[in-house]
Amino acid sequence: MFPFFSRHWPDSLSFRLNGIIAIAVGTLALSLAWQQLEATRASVREEITAANRVATQLLERTGWIVVSAGPQAMLAFLEQLGRVRANDIQLIDAQGQVLYRSPQPTYKQGRQVPDWFHHLVAPAPQRQVIRLPGDAQLSIEADPSRAILDGWDDLTQLALQTALALVALLGVVFAAVNRLVRPLAQVEQALARLEQGDYATRLPVLSGREARLIGAAVNRLGEAIEATLAARVQAIEAERSLARSRDWAQEVEARLETERKEIAAMLHDELGQSVTGIRSLARSLALRLPASDGPGRQAAALIDQEASRLYEAMHGLIPRLTPLSLGPLGLAEALGDLATTLRPKHPGVQLHTELAPDPIPPGVHSPALLAAYRVAQEALTNAFKHSGARHVVLHLSWPTTTHVCVAVEDDGRGLPDADQRPARFGLLGLRERVLALGGEFRAERRPQGGSRIEARLTLPS
Repeated sequence: MFPFFSRHWPDSLSFRLNGIIAIAVGTLALSLAWQQLEATRASVREEITAANRVATQLLERTGWIVVSAGPQAMLAFLEQLGRVRANDIQLIDAQGQVLYRSPQPTYKQGRQVPDWFHHLVAPAPQRQVIRLPGDAQLSIEADPSRAILDGWDDLTQLALQTALALVALLGVVFAAVNRLVRPLAQVEQALARLEQGDYATRLPVLSGREARLIGAAVNRLGEAIEATLAARVQAIEAERSLARSRDWAQEVEARLETERKEIAAMLHDELGQSVTGIRSLARSLALRLPASDGPGRQAAALIDQEASRLYEAMHGLIPRLTPLSLGPLGLAEALGDLATTLRPKHPGVQLHTELAPDPIPPGVHSPALLAAYRVAQEALTNAFKHSGARHVVLHLSWPTTTHVCVAVEDDGRGLPDADQRPARFGLLGLRERVLALGGEFRAERRPQGGSRIEARLTLPS
């Protein structure tokens, strides 16, 4: 509405509001003053026109009567008549000599209005000339000065009263505006404290509906910032705790793998030789005993059989402790060897393999490859021993040369709910191991029945 002021006024809202109100009130006052001025102009014009017309008619009718007695009689009449308000009267004889001029007005004598006001209000000059017998003439000219002076006095009085009323009104309005915008200073201070990090800042209930709404919004903002900050702190702490847990889990897994390798080597090297020695001694003993010693020969054969079973169990345990073929042959060959080992032990279950060949050369050691192998091993063990499945499928795929995906599907009874899974499933440990390596792990029921366990891992480049 006021582009100039909106560009140059200070940024204070109360100053702008007060200025706009002052301009509006001042504009109203000027409008009232202009209307009063127009009314004064019309009043002066009407009064002067009427006065001049009445004086002209009066003198025109009486002039012929009085002049018949001679110019001196007319002069005497005018002198007795005196000043006719708002008119200057002159009696001029045939030679153009002024015989009479009406006296100066005594009403508000000596006072004049400002020239600018006179020019604004004064009507057009009005002069009437009455021809008298003997070539004399009577000049009647309207004099609006006293009427204009009355209008000026009325206008100044009205302006003074209006100014006093406007000053009082503006004082009340300015005080009310300042009172209304005072809560905004509290809002500004609260926002400044929030900006400085004092997120516990809260505003009291402010006066005024709009101020209350703004204050409530600022309070909600502070609460939201506090809640967000607390959530972020908790998330950071949780992430740090998870990172520590993952680091610890990786260290534990690394130690477990080391222990498994050492145990597997001990079983293969030391215990394996001892069991082989026991079998050799049992066979030698059976050959040395006489044929008549049936119980002795039977005991020696029994020792040989038990040692043989122990040897087979030991060799079946070694691949579970450490995949001997994972290093030299690669993941696909190691999983194939695992499937070959498991099939004879579970003849009632059909195990199918879909193993994509390794895109990386054999012999590359990676925790991700070992984790993929352990996921497949644990999932196959669960499927064979606990699911009651008749068909099991082992998948191995390589989405890229640096990503490996292993999955085991079965048509068994499906995975139990998370809160009902016994510790033997080991899914939690598998999940943590995969997540610790930055991979993805899913264990879910299939819509058509059975379960699917899948792990996706990233190989180090």
